[in-house]
Amino acid sequence: IALIIFLDSGILYKTTAYTVGDRSYSASELSYHYATQYYSTANQYGSYASLFGLDTSTGIRGLGKQTSPYGGTWKEHFLTVAENELLQVKALCDYAKANGIELTEDEIADVDANFENLESMAKLQGYASADKMLAANYGQGVTVEMARSAAIDAALANKASTEKQNSLEYSSDELEAKYEENKDSWDTFGYVYYFVEAEKTTTQDADGNDTQTVTPEALDAAKAKADAIVAAYSKADSELEGEEKLNAALTEAGIDGAAQSASSVSGSSITTAADWLKDASRKAGDITAEVNSGETGYNVVVFLSRDDNHYNTVSVRHILIKAEKSADGTYTDEAKAAAKARAEEILAEVNSGDKTEDSFAELANKYSEDEGSNTNGGLYENIAKGQMVQEFNDFCFADHKAGDTGIVYGESSSYAGYHVMYFVGEGEQYSDYLAKNSLLTSDMNAWLEELTSAYETSVGGGIRFVGK
Repeated sequence: IALIIFLDSGILYKTTAYTVGDRSYSASELSYHYATQYYSTANQYGSYASLFGLDTSTGIRGLGKQTSPYGGTWKEHFLTVAENELLQVKALCDYAKANGIELTEDEIADVDANFENLESMAKLQGYASADKMLAANYGQGVTVEMARSAAIDAALANKASTEKQNSLEYSSDELEAKYEENKDSWDTFGYVYYFVEAEKTTTQDADGNDTQTVTPEALDAAKAKADAIVAAYSKADSELEGEEKLNAALTEAGIDGAAQSASSVSGSSITTAADWLKDASRKAGDITAEVNSGETGYNVVVFLSRDDNHYNTVSVRHILIKAEKSADGTYTDEAKAAAKARAEEILAEVNSGDKTEDSFAELANKYSEDEGSNTNGGLYENIAKGQMVQEFNDFCFADHKAGDTGIVYGESSSYAGYHVMYFVGEGEQYSDYLAKNSLLTSDMNAWLEELTSAYETSVGGGIRFVGK
């Protein structure tokens, strides 16, 4: 009985599990951060988590028996991430204190707002209190007070990091030099291509299993076809361009197939004839035939364009009105027409008012069905070419001036509908935006590494009770 009372008292979970400098964290405190890392990953991947060997049905208490792709168990992985987080938060909070950085009353209120409904949520889920709910889901000994304290520390650490980042400035020469260093990865390319697949031969291994291989002779035959396409392309009608011209070459070479088009592809994403496409001497209309990486055929590639991202980003506000989806997942013409009519009504309301950015933002919060922007006035900032669906993108880069409005159709895998648009204005040059983000990332990582390297860390006996 005495042992049960002792275990139930939570004393074991108050023992030190991790120490950073002069700050000790109990098993319960580390459990909270450990579980937070787990829930973050589980929510990010959802049902796909199992593909990485993460069985979310066991909760935090079953992670010690699950192998992670990072080496070791998932428990070991989440513990490492949680310990690194505590180290960074501790260092940043100390930095904030040393530099007079504090949370304002409003910032503290924003943190507290996340805890307002915990008690009622706990009751709805059948727990006697919010503390009991947190202990059940985050580990023994975890309380609301502990979670709030961690949230306050995280908010202060984030503020300190943000202020440090905002203090970093780069000259135009530094930004251009950084872009030049990475241009092959950051430039965007346009090209068309056709893959000539080599004929595969089916053979059996010693166990009688069928395997498919490409013989040297089959690869040579594929090369001959690819060369024939290149030759036909060179003789094709000079009035033809791009995809149309390559398709004409395919027909001339006696191949029943169609070219594929790729536009605004960043250099880092290109896998087809990448070195050839990135060659500085490349010009529109150049063509090549290269064996693919798996040596199963030849890619015929035509270079169309290269964009160095030296253009200004734009900011717009929009109101999305979605077409109603049919039971089979399609959108009827009638549903699209209804969405367009509603968008026209809203645009008329925009035009009948004072047509300011603020008034448009109010209507966006009221009417827009875009969950990503219908709480911030429909605002999207620093939009780059190719970032949005085609019609949205075309409006953004059609040389509008601030205050211009319009309606454009948009469709993706998740919706079809109409956007009521409001052009806010141009932002910084996209090449500078990319370079600055890269410099900020490397400089902030170096700063944080230097900041945290001054701290000694150690693991205490309480580590055994984390995640229990």
